[in-house]
Amino acid sequence: MVSAIISLAAAGCNSTMENTVTDEELGNVYQQLKTIYEDDLSHRVILPAEGYLKYPYLIPSGYYKQMWDWDGFFMGNYFCSKGKPEYLRYWALNLIEGIDENGYVSGCATTKGPRPIFGDFSMKPFLSQGVLLASQASGDFSWIEPYYDKLCLALEYRERTQQDEATGLFFWQIAMQSGADNNVALNYFKEDKRSFLACDASALQMREYKAQALIAGKLGREEDSRKYMKKAEELKERIMEYLWCEEDGIFYNVDRETGKHYRRVSYSCFVPLIDDIASQEQASSMIRRYLLDPSCMKSGYGFRSLSAKDPDYNNKNMINPYSNWQGPVWPVANYIYSIGLHRYGFDNELRWLGLTLGKLMIEDYGKYGSLHESYDAETGAPLAPADTYVDEDGRFIGFVSWNLCVENILSGVENDDWMTLELSEGEAVSGTSM
Repeated sequence: MVSAIISLAAAGCNSTMENTVTDEELGNVYQQLKTIYEDDLSHRVILPAEGYLKYPYLIPSGYYKQMWDWDGFFMGNYFCSKGKPEYLRYWALNLIEGIDENGYVSGCATTKGPRPIFGDFSMKPFLSQGVLLASQASGDFSWIEPYYDKLCLALEYRERTQQDEATGLFFWQIAMQSGADNNVALNYFKEDKRSFLACDASALQMREYKAQALIAGKLGREEDSRKYMKKAEELKERIMEYLWCEEDGIFYNVDRETGKHYRRVSYSCFVPLIDDIASQEQASSMIRRYLLDPSCMKSGYGFRSLSAKDPDYNNKNMINPYSNWQGPVWPVANYIYSIGLHRYGFDNELRWLGLTLGKLMIEDYGKYGSLHESYDAETGAPLAPADTYVDEDGRFIGFVSWNLCVENILSGVENDDWMTLELSEGEAVSGTSM
């Protein structure tokens, strides 16, 4: 298998802006990547229940050994697409166990217990979505009933600690809380005391409200269902009112102190496109103007995490004290971009993205026997963890996590089997074929 992978990768990843993709090439890359993931890499992220973690849990295998909030969310949805929704349910149950009497739940859990990080910050807004998506994929909502009140408590905690009173929008205290560790569209140094009304925090919280409304409806809690859907609709309106910049045609974070758009084009500007917040005209224009522009977000190896026009743009290889979101191609960011591209009808561009990222993953696996967190947007070189991070046997430890979702992009363009994280009352939109 590895020899076939290396022979494909020997041609290198296409570093031009050419979007022409043949069906044969796309199918070949999809099948090879699917085999790598199913035969090897997907098994590395699952660990058996141990200690505090009462259910089998998902880890970003390699550099990290803990269960994390959004890593587990995206991996869990990958397993949903494989007909294994129990792993997303286990992720949710392990996190729900850590919700305290105030509604706080840490975004990181270990076998010894929750790992509190970043002061009063709780996990990123993914929990209600994960519960709903696991239930949609399995067709079973009954398991949620005993935990329903805890989900509501977690939502109330976020409102108390991370909702701006003046606008109703949501903010991060520092960039590290967002997961995009040093995102220049946020403050990422502790001495920088600014905070920002954030595109990603607000859009994800809108989805949390929507998910909770649908959960409530399934459990016969109609009053709650109406309450949370109203919150979702109001938050959607406020995102458009405050975060959409009509002049530039893009979502920006807003400085809470000045109330002004913070004009930095980063990954987080595009998170609202995973839901129907922007109109078709607005989103299409934004995608063409920024995401598909080679001088801005599009590179020869996928889409950047920060515009190449930004003065802080770089592709430094780092993982401590934070991972670099100031330019490199992140598979999870590209998966998020892919949802917006599909939602707004850019399926030809998705063929290019699937092929490009697929080749990148195959080449990485062929050389290292694992994957990386991110990749140099100008050269395609793997970044983080560095080659010096090896196990006791001297083998590169790598990073396997949400990069599994690259297969979902390819499955969408190859099989019309899209994993769009759609929040609905029925079964999941993503397929369950192996």
